[in-house]
Amino acid sequence: MADGLTIGQAAAFVGVTVKTVRHYHRLGLVAEPERDSSGYRRYRSTDLLRLVQVRTLAGAGVPLAEIGELLDTGPERFAAALDDVRRRLTERIEDLVARRDTLLRLAQGDRALLPDRACAVLDRLADLGFTDDYLATQREALVLTRALVPEVFDSFLSVLEHWIDDPEFVELTKRGWEARFRDPDDPRIEELASAMAERLLANRALLAMPNGFLNRSDTASRYGLVNHHREEQVPAVARLNALIEAKLRAAGVDFPCR
Repeated sequence: MADGLTIGQAAAFVGVTVKTVRHYHRLGLVAEPERDSSGYRRYRSTDLLRLVQVRTLAGAGVPLAEIGELLDTGPERFAAALDDVRRRLTERIEDLVARRDTLLRLAQGDRALLPDRACAVLDRLADLGFTDDYLATQREALVLTRALVPEVFDSFLSVLEHWIDDPEFVELTKRGWEARFRDPDDPRIEELASAMAERLLANRALLAMPNGFLNRSDTASRYGLVNHHREEQVPAVARLNALIEAKLRAAGVDFPCR
C-alpha cells in the first residue's frame, strides 16, 4: 500500500460502494485524496480511517449532515457524542428484540397477548385439571386486567400464583366453577361463598390493593369490568362472587365501590 488504494479498493476495504465514497466527498465528509502521477486518487490509511468513521456513524443512525461536525470536534465532545450514539443503538436493539419476540408470540396463541408469567399460570391451571371453558374465562380475565387495570396486573398474578399452590383453594375454585349450573338461590352457593371467603382471609395481605388505586375516579368502573365480566351470563357465579365480596367487605377488606 505504498502508493495507497484506488477508490474501488478503498470502497471494498471500508464496505461501501464507490458511489457512496463519492457521495461522502460531495458532502465534504471525506476529503478527496491527491491524484498520483498516473491520474488516480490514492487512499492512504488516514483517508481509510475517515471513511470507516463516516460509514460507522452513518450505519449507527447519525444523520450525514451531523457527521462532519461530529468528527471535527474535540475529543471530549466526540466521546460524549459516541456515548449518545451507543445509547440510541441500545434502544433500537431493545426495540427490535421486543418486536422479534412479539412476532414469535403471534404463533403461540396466549403469548401474543400475555407475558410469559401469565401464560405459566394458565399452563399450571391446565395441569391442575381445570376445564377448557374455565381456562378460557381466566385467560380473558388476565387480558382484561392487563388492558384495563394494568396497575394491579402484577399483584393479580401474585395472588393467582399463591392460590394455585393451595390444594384446598384449588378444590374450592373448581366447586365454584361447577356451581355455575345451579340456581342462584341454591343454599350450597352461600356455603361455598363462606368457605372461599374464609380461605381468602387466611392470607389477608394478598387482598390488599396497590397504593392509590382505590382513590382514582375511574377505579370502580375499570375494576368492575374485569372482576364482574360475563356475570350476567351466569347468575349463579354472579351471586357467588357478590356473596364472597360482601363477606370480605364485612371483614374489613376494601374493594372499589360499584
